[in-house]
Amino acid sequence: MATSLSRWLPGLANLRGYDASTLRHDLVAGLVLTTMLVPVGIAYAQASGVPGIYGLYATIVPLLAYALFGPSRILVLGPDSALVAVILAVVMPLSAGDPMRAITIASAMALVSGLVCIGTGLAKLGFVTELLSKPIRYGYMNGIALTVLLSQLPKLFGFSVDGDGPLRQTWALLQGIAEGKTHGVTLLVGAGTLVAILLLQRVPRAPAVLIGVVGATIAAGLLDLATRTGLKVLGPLPHGLPLPSVPIIQLDDIRPVLLGGLAVAMVSFADTSVLSRVYAARMRSPVDPNQEMVGLGIANLATGFFQGMPISSSSSRTPVAEAAGARTQVTGIVGAIAIAVLLIAAPNLMQSLPTAALAAVVIASAIGLFEVTDLRRIYRIQRWEFWLSIVCFIGVAVFGAIPGIGMALVIAIAEFLWDGWRPHSAVLGQPEGVQGFHDITRYPQARRIPGLVIFRWDAPLFFANAELFRDRVMDAVQTSPTPVRWVVVAAEPVTSVDVTAADIVAELDDSLQAASIELCFAEMKDPVKDKLKRFGIFARFGAETFYATVDEAVAAYEQRG
Repeated sequence: MATSLSRWLPGLANLRGYDASTLRHDLVAGLVLTTMLVPVGIAYAQASGVPGIYGLYATIVPLLAYALFGPSRILVLGPDSALVAVILAVVMPLSAGDPMRAITIASAMALVSGLVCIGTGLAKLGFVTELLSKPIRYGYMNGIALTVLLSQLPKLFGFSVDGDGPLRQTWALLQGIAEGKTHGVTLLVGAGTLVAILLLQRVPRAPAVLIGVVGATIAAGLLDLATRTGLKVLGPLPHGLPLPSVPIIQLDDIRPVLLGGLAVAMVSFADTSVLSRVYAARMRSPVDPNQEMVGLGIANLATGFFQGMPISSSSSRTPVAEAAGARTQVTGIVGAIAIAVLLIAAPNLMQSLPTAALAAVVIASAIGLFEVTDLRRIYRIQRWEFWLSIVCFIGVAVFGAIPGIGMALVIAIAEFLWDGWRPHSAVLGQPEGVQGFHDITRYPQARRIPGLVIFRWDAPLFFANAELFRDRVMDAVQTSPTPVRWVVVAAEPVTSVDVTAADIVAELDDSLQAASIELCFAEMKDPVKDKLKRFGIFARFGAETFYATVDEAVAAYEQRG
């Protein structure tokens, strides 16, 4: 029973053994966290094209759901800046300015994302996000950061723009500024909040967002800037908590919602898996990536059924919880309850919060998404991967978040296939004074045994590279300085083989036998041998042609003389 509970409800299993001595730490951390959850939730919701209140709904529900189903003890879930561009790309064109239609679409995206995450986790495919290499992740996240930043600049200047895509939005913004549309007070409040947040972020443990937002709210309220100058403010929030509902979308919305939900699932789990591993290592509590995906999926399902928007883990709020002394997911539960109390007891508390200040919160977060320092390192050590990152960045920045993320995934798969399609291989010789057999291109003076070619293949052997394997073996035979009698494949790097590759190995053996050359293998892993047995190739060669080491194969060749 305990094992089953731990598997399906890891959060609840953790709570069952809750240490009461940690309650004080979790309570304090939860209240501290709330001061950041509220303004950030509202800001990210508005940046995503939905009313701010739904950002709070999307904060309350996931925190409670993840506390039961999530494996991490400290991860904080909710609306996230990394998802803003993806959600906005779907919501803005489909909702046509209708706020209720906007949240219906966003909730449907959350349901799609949740189902994708749950299905992938149950199928134990949590490794799929590892297809995205670090440079590719940097590329699409930098593109998303730029897209989010550009989408918020008009709010900072106090006017709206029409434009589909970052380039058109930028052009429309510049035109608006040139035409004198800038609202001075809005720009002053927004820019002041942004500068305050960016400066305070440099002060250790300073609640930068809280100070910036509270300062802007107090100033707007005391000076009555909304009435006197036309400054746009949040206004009173709806009283009470969200009721469960099923988002019903139009038939024409299905395709973009599905694509958007898939993109959300990919981005949110990629971020969550990294963040989860970091904090699991810190707290010395290993986390199953598949269970992490299930927990994230259930949290998205929950928010989708309670008028919320897609959510992810937060790389900004989780450190706040940790720094405030969080020990368990009780911290998130406290934060959710505190927000619920706010909506029930004091929904008007933040009615004077300027929308420009919320834009500043999102812009500051977008700036934090940019990764430049590590890209410089990548540029120095692996130039072509740097350019892959730039291509992904341009894809997101020019074509938008969803096509750009799709492009990043295609590039990642292409990069993976290219590495396997054109792997390194080598003919081996025996250098004087060096133990073992090594690449003759690195050791030109290495001794080559007459009549013997030792060939190493540094990759899995599969359909995309099998013919290249055959061609390189034949080339090694043809360029050998002496007539070849044996070819030994040093197969230790070969981790897998498929049917296509096995058939081509058989064809290679036929070609070599026609030239009176024997094909043997050394250091082949047992799982690869097992596959060859299933394919019927192992029996063709016979166990005597598979040697434990290259030295053993060489000794057998020399013994036959």
